[in-house]
Order: sequence, then structure tokens, then C-alpha cells
Amino acid sequence: MSVSRSFVEPNDKITSSQAAIVLNNTMLGAGILTLPRSVSESVKTPDSWISVLVGGIIVMLVVVIMLKLSLRFPGKTVFQYTQTIIGRYPGMVWCLMLILYYVVIAGFEIRAMAEVTLFYLLEGTPIWAITIPFIWLGAYLVLGGINSIARVFQIVFPISLFILIVSYLLSLRLFQIDNLRPVLGDGIYPVIQGLKSTVLVYSGCEVVMTLVAQLEHPKQALKAMLTGISIPVGLYFITIIMVIGGLSVDSAVTSTWPTIDLVRSFEITGFLFERFEFPLLVIWLMQMFCNYCSFFYNSSLGLSQVFNLSYKGVIFALVPVIFIVTMIPKNINEVFELGDSIGYSSILLFLLFPVTLSLIALMRFKGGIQYEKP
Repeated sequence: MSVSRSFVEPNDKITSSQAAIVLNNTMLGAGILTLPRSVSESVKTPDSWISVLVGGIIVMLVVVIMLKLSLRFPGKTVFQYTQTIIGRYPGMVWCLMLILYYVVIAGFEIRAMAEVTLFYLLEGTPIWAITIPFIWLGAYLVLGGINSIARVFQIVFPISLFILIVSYLLSLRLFQIDNLRPVLGDGIYPVIQGLKSTVLVYSGCEVVMTLVAQLEHPKQALKAMLTGISIPVGLYFITIIMVIGGLSVDSAVTSTWPTIDLVRSFEITGFLFERFEFPLLVIWLMQMFCNYCSFFYNSSLGLSQVFNLSYKGVIFALVPVIFIVTMIPKNINEVFELGDSIGYSSILLFLLFPVTLSLIALMRFKGGIQYEKP
């Protein structure tokens, strides 16, 4: 049995709640540690939170378009129905672009995870010594398929959410509302400028076009996907509010990892953890690992379906490729430049790509393929 067929078997399906968590964990990664700096650099005013909120609303609308498109082709992933819509060879080119995009993000997340580990926990350790174990551990998880990934995500997500929220609550003692004022003091233009910097943190919503095919109950897809994306949007919004309110715009711009610096700015004397950045770091490394695994899985699934290859064989073939991508940046600045490049690429892939496919599908399949009602 081919790999592409194996993913429509009942035991390879996931529930709507699992799909929501998979989408959530795919979007929550290194971005939450760097978002306040990257957006503040673009906006240069306290209005960064408006850019994050508007960007989240735009991404939600794009996710609905992706969802509607995927529901026109029940049981098929984007790697399968793209060739049906625009033809075999043009479809393969589009799919290869998407797969390359996933591989690069997977490498970026592993490298960002290694940089955080190196900076705060294992100073002096070679980058390769940190990345290789994580890459192979991710390969082991991805071998189990979407069910194994979803179960791990279900364990990690509530722990990550709890630690993050507790960290923000404890940092309220540093919060100053004046750091968020004035609102729109320089007009709306800085907010628009900041939208491009929010794209990277919302990268990952494209997996909607794969997840819909793996749902046990596709009619619940709309609720599941909007739930899955609303949690990251809410957390990013809270993050930018807390970091800017606690550190100010100037401090956020000059900090490499502003979210961690916020948590490092206070101590809880006599508490189990007097310095909360260490539990946050450990837990968030797990979250970044989940983010990496999701992109690794989608790139492996894509290659196996586009070229009808062995799913397990593709996973092992991608391991050295991801390692090479991980090692391309020479320093932390190049890592952030790679992240910016991913953000710009995602504009093409999750804005232009689904919209274009939807228009072509409407023209080619008028009444031929019916929507499933969400």
C-alpha cells in the first residue's frame, strides 16, 4: 500500500481537538521569544500590539480560505489536490516550493533552539552537538505518523501554556501602562510597517491544508482550525503587551531574546523557582521541538506523496538536509536574517498560494466538486 493511501485509514486520523493542538504547536515556536524585538524594530512605537492583532486577524481569514479549498477535495492533502487543480508538473513545482519552505523552517527552528540553549544553558557547546540529537529525536517521533505527533503535542502544550502564563503573571510587577502610550501617536503607518514582521510568527498556518485531510470529522474542521489559530494569536498578543509594558520599546529593540529578558528581570524569593527563566527555557525548548517536528512531518509527507516514495525513507533522507540548513547561518544575526527571509517567503506561500488555487478551482470545477459543510 502506498504512503499516500495509508493516511486516509481510520487509525491514521486525528480528532478535531488534536488537530487544533497540532496547528497551535506548529505556530508556537521561536517567534514568541523574538517577536517583541522584530516587531518593535519595524514599528518603532508602542503600537506593536496593534500590528500583531491585525496580523492575526488577517491570518485567520487566510486560514478560512485554506480550509474551504481543502474541503473541496475530501481526504486529500495540498500535495495531492494541487496537481488536480493546476496540472501535474506545475503542481509538482508548487508542492516542491512548499516542501522546501517546510524544510527551511524546520532547520531554522532547530538552529534557534540551539542558539537559545547555547546562550542560556550550555555555553561553549558546539552547535552541531546540540542540533544533531534534536534532529534525530524529531525523526523518531515523525516516524510514528500524525497520531504519535498529536499525542506528544497534547502533553507538551498544556505544560507550555501553564509555565508561560505563570511567567507573565509574575512579571506584572514590572508592567507599566505608560510604556504602551501613546496609542497611534505617529498614525497608522507604523502599524502597517509592523505587519510584515508578524508574518514569521504566524508561519505554519499552511499545515491546515494537510490537517483537514486527516480529520476524523471534517465537518468540525472550521471550529478546530479557528480554535487552533486563535490560541497563538492570543498568546502573541499577550506577549507583546507584557514585554513592551514591562521593558519598554527601546529595551525590546536592543534585546536578542526580549521575552526571556522580561522573565529574567524579577525574582521570587523563597519560591520553588526563584528565577523563572530556567523552567520557561526548558519548557519552551520542548515547544520549539514540537514546532520543528510538525514541519519535518509535513515536508516528509509532501515528498512521499508527490513522488510516491516510502514515507520512512524520505524521513531518513531529510535528516542530513535539515542538518545542512541548520548549519548554514554562521552566527545569531544570520539566524535572524534567515527568519526574516522565511517570513517574506510565507507571504507568497500562505497568501498568494491558497488564494490562487481557490480561484483556479472555482473556474475549473464549477459544481464538479462540492464543498463539505464545516
